[in-house]
Amino acid sequence: MSKLQDLRGKINSREARIGVIGLGYVGLPLAVELGKAGFRVTGFDVDATKIRALEGGRSYIGDVESSDLQVQVDAGRFKATSNFDQLAEVDVINICVPTPLRKTRDPDVSFIASAVEEIRKHLHEGQLIILGSTTYPGTTHEFVIPMLEDSGLVIGTDFSLAFAPERIDPANAKFKIQNVPKVVGGETALCTDLACAVFGTVFETTVPVSSTQAAEMVKLLENTFRAINIGLANEVALMCERLDLDVWEVIDAAATKPYGFMKFTPGPGLGGHCIPVDPAYLSWKMKSLNFPARFIELATEVNSGMPDHVVDRIAEMLNEDRLAVNGARILILGVAYKSSVDDMRESPALDVIAGLRIRGGDIRYHDPFVSECEIAGELMKSVDLTDEELKTSDLVVVLTDHPNVDYDRVVKVGPRVFDTRNAMRNVMADREKITKL
Repeated sequence: MSKLQDLRGKINSREARIGVIGLGYVGLPLAVELGKAGFRVTGFDVDATKIRALEGGRSYIGDVESSDLQVQVDAGRFKATSNFDQLAEVDVINICVPTPLRKTRDPDVSFIASAVEEIRKHLHEGQLIILGSTTYPGTTHEFVIPMLEDSGLVIGTDFSLAFAPERIDPANAKFKIQNVPKVVGGETALCTDLACAVFGTVFETTVPVSSTQAAEMVKLLENTFRAINIGLANEVALMCERLDLDVWEVIDAAATKPYGFMKFTPGPGLGGHCIPVDPAYLSWKMKSLNFPARFIELATEVNSGMPDHVVDRIAEMLNEDRLAVNGARILILGVAYKSSVDDMRESPALDVIAGLRIRGGDIRYHDPFVSECEIAGELMKSVDLTDEELKTSDLVVVLTDHPNVDYDRVVKVGPRVFDTRNAMRNVMADREKITKL
């Protein structure tokens, strides 16, 4: 029996040791769940602050309770390190590193390259490597395999390789890591089987596909679908403004149809690591094949224009009150990219605040999840949502609909409110002070 075939038995008996490279929103939850499944897990990260926190059983990820982490640390089923030499000690390696876009909107796979290079140094027979970072179709086959085979070992014979995209939705109380099916595509049938065996210990359902390229495409399709439909919702919002209609009323009514319609909502722009980024990966790949991704490009144009539209609407509202943006005191509610998270990646609030500052606005923000952030090179800190802060503002703008904000008090005490997220839908009093996107 080969070492790769022997790995299946080690997985079933939980004797396989597992490594997770990248201990962020994707890697840390996976590492903890693998520990709960009975594996000994080593987490790898270059951030010393993260390592110190994890060694002390402290989680910095909202979806991972410190108490759950502490149990795994105390039981010896999880440890964190920045020493990548310990990759030689593990049987299965999950790569969960960021894949951002460059300023030119080309894929930046440098974090994947760094992780794979560390693996290559310590690659040995019988290891299974699983890439989970979102990337363009062909990355695993065309980019990762040559790097790993440079070690002298052969894919499918000496080591296995699979792609299994993450489907994390931070702060989603209904769909956690376990009950979201796991798509898995291996370079060989054995690669797929071994990766499914690992994930089958955590996920309720695994979905094997024919290749790593198919699995890579699955993830891009999922998020491109969302980006395009959000783009449609944003364009409908622009249409409704011209037609003097309430876009939220229109969407809610359409959503009562039990078939043929899926509800998407507009907003100040797209945020997060996945939705604004993943379609660009697919578009970039298709350009290399001389295939224009027209739906993607149009949706990107609409979505990327929403922050400027919000700035223009703010200027119009202030003008109606005989005020200019220049010198106006504007209070922003929420700077995270979505409700109930502290993630600022690609948040449209960054562009909205930057646009208001260019016009001379005096900007403050309140966000119960983000105590401070850097915007356009300047450090900003969240202010307390006091009556005084509300009363002295010329306009309140809701950019993130966090649940633990007293919106009734915001409307009652504050000035006019521009609600880009329909956060005020349940506010009954003083509705004449609310303007919706």
